[in-house]
Amino acid sequence: MRIAVAGATGNIGALTVAALEGQGHEVVRVSRSLGVDLTTGEGLDAALAGVDAVVDATNAGPGDRDETVAYFGTTTRNLLAAGKRAGVRHHVLLSIVGIHKVDGNAHYAGKREQERLISEGPVPWTIVPFTQFHDFAAMVASWTEQDGVATIAPLLVQPIAPADVAAVLAEVATGEPGGYHPDVAGPETQDLVDMARRTHEALGRTVRLVPTWEGPFGVQMAGEVLLPGEGARIAPTTFEEWLAGQR
Repeated sequence: MRIAVAGATGNIGALTVAALEGQGHEVVRVSRSLGVDLTTGEGLDAALAGVDAVVDATNAGPGDRDETVAYFGTTTRNLLAAGKRAGVRHHVLLSIVGIHKVDGNAHYAGKREQERLISEGPVPWTIVPFTQFHDFAAMVASWTEQDGVATIAPLLVQPIAPADVAAVLAEVATGEPGGYHPDVAGPETQDLVDMARRTHEALGRTVRLVPTWEGPFGVQMAGEVLLPGEGARIAPTTFEEWLAGQR
């Protein structure tokens, strides 16, 4: 198959490209750095010519709610419109578990807009909600780290390895459109603060972590809000196994 991956130079996008190419598929990399701009549509028609499926693994930088919703809305509309023109038969979206339970998070609002546009759009689709990735905790801590101190929300999560995410996306993209896919999660629940601490230790870094609900992850995300729902698909790689590869 000929499959386009939007966000191909990002973490999950690059892993998805590798997974698909490892299975012998022809992959078209869609990224602004490669000459395709999803916000303007420049280069998109040429990129999607002859493509059977599209995997949207794009991400948005920090912004307020309106900016984030506008970004995801614009890029998704452009991708769907170009996909229809090209005769794409399957549009696959990487989404997030729990976004419909949380109102105050700008990124989640943007992902909900993506889901809405795709589910109402002109291209057959599959939306795959994933839990947080194994590298999420250290990334969150890095947002506020200053002078060896960082704040982080004490979220309860069931994290998944980035490579497992890519494997599922590759599998889904090569199959038939299925609408809403069951939640996909890692095998064990974890505390985000402990995850960040253990990741820093594995990397040989010392960072004092201050748990707080102040910031992008407020108390509305406490408890089991971010855990997978009933019937979830469980990926194999534990956090400890992933961590061993970071040392």
